[in-house]
Amino acid sequence: MDVKGKGALVTGASKGLGAALAMELARAGARVALVARGPEDLSRPADVADKRAAHAIAGAAAALVGPIELLVHNASELGPVPLRLLLDTDCEDLEQVLEVNLVGPFRLTKIVAGAMALRGAGLVVHVSSDAAVAAYPRWGAYGVSKAAQDHLSRVFAAELSGAGVRFLSVDPGEMDTGMHAAAMPDADRAALQRPAAVAARIARMIRESDRLESGARLEAASWKEGR
Repeated sequence: MDVKGKGALVTGASKGLGAALAMELARAGARVALVARGPEDLSRPADVADKRAAHAIAGAAAALVGPIELLVHNASELGPVPLRLLLDTDCEDLEQVLEVNLVGPFRLTKIVAGAMALRGAGLVVHVSSDAAVAAYPRWGAYGVSKAAQDHLSRVFAAELSGAGVRFLSVDPGEMDTGMHAAAMPDADRAALQRPAAVAARIARMIRESDRLESGARLEAASWKEGR
């Protein structure tokens, strides 16, 4: 997918991987709309978990950058930290994680991918995690939400096969971000990937997405251009 001149919407884009990927896409010539929750981070904040905000997010993004041809679901919620065992996780906390990581992306995809299908082209990227495929103690709420998000991507891919709308899930790997620091405060930050480096690899995946199977799950750490 050549992103030059195309409208892109990146959620969770005020910091970390989202901000780095938005910058990478902009450098490649995309017209990028950014959304995040914190009013201190962006001039027009919005919460993807808020059902009432979904159409406003999509509409504002399209008004700013034109038809959305690339949607990146990067916004994520860990749940309470320190991370808790599932037996100690409140139902309300699980619900909040699912709202941000699964239900919010579902709502926004319905709006944006529907318009993509009418135009016959578009790409939706879900930022996943290794917690979606490996059962880590205390990562239960987050891991469950990301596993469900991966499958959401696969089902959308199957249902929109032939409509010109493609889907990918990308595991970025462990990065030096505020979220990682909140989850694992004792980790050696020097050993972690930098968001800008991961964003560059994901941008290459997007560029080569036309030859990838729609619904595929990819790992940024093992990605090689032209693979």
